[in-house]
Amino acid sequence: MVAPPDNDVLWARGLHHMHGSTPALTDVSLGVHEGEILAVTGPRGSGKTTLLACLSGQLVPTEGEIWFNGAPVHTLSSPSRERLRLDRFGWIDTKPHLVPELTSWENTALPLLLRGTSHREAKHTAIEWLERLDVGMCARHRPARLDQTQRQRVAIARALAAAPQVLFADEPTAPLHSADGTQVLRTLTTAARSHHITVVLATYDPQVAALADRTLTLFDGRRSGAVPEATGTPDEESRAACSLSA
Repeated sequence: MVAPPDNDVLWARGLHHMHGSTPALTDVSLGVHEGEILAVTGPRGSGKTTLLACLSGQLVPTEGEIWFNGAPVHTLSSPSRERLRLDRFGWIDTKPHLVPELTSWENTALPLLLRGTSHREAKHTAIEWLERLDVGMCARHRPARLDQTQRQRVAIARALAAAPQVLFADEPTAPLHSADGTQVLRTLTTAARSHHITVVLATYDPQVAALADRTLTLFDGRRSGAVPEATGTPDEESRAACSLSA
């Protein structure tokens, strides 16, 4: 087993994944620098969501390696991967998955509270991000009182409030109207750059992909028209892998 280059916060080699008898990913390799925004593009069904799920530890690839900060993710136990997602990763889905019984600020603060952040600090951070996403007026409203656009903004605020090291965004502006989507995406990318958050963004929209630093295109689960990686060859000898803190 060869550890990844030191300048990649996220690195994967030879990923394969099957959905039943159907290949969803076939021999996909990539590297992402710290603070970089990488757009994963391709038509629907090309494997974008599966790739993000594997990289974030939600799925274990059938074959291949995934490394985060020089330590293997693909060999972690399920509880360790869950802890990694809580502490280091953020996720924005195409549809907002909010807890219906909680208000907007409580939904936004939830990852922080689960980490042990004080109630006062978590609430302050949550409301700050809701205001930055233009839904501060909805802080005390539950999801049922919000429209689809507002719910998605709350979901994005929740992901950013947790200050993840890597943020995975699976077509995060798909539910939004064009103007709203552009504004929200610019807020997301600006916040990511100012907070040095690495972003892996799945999209089929070329205008969304244009906001990224680099693009990786998938077609039928394979890389298509891949550009040379800036991270060196995957077989390059590197230091021994360190252990992920629990």
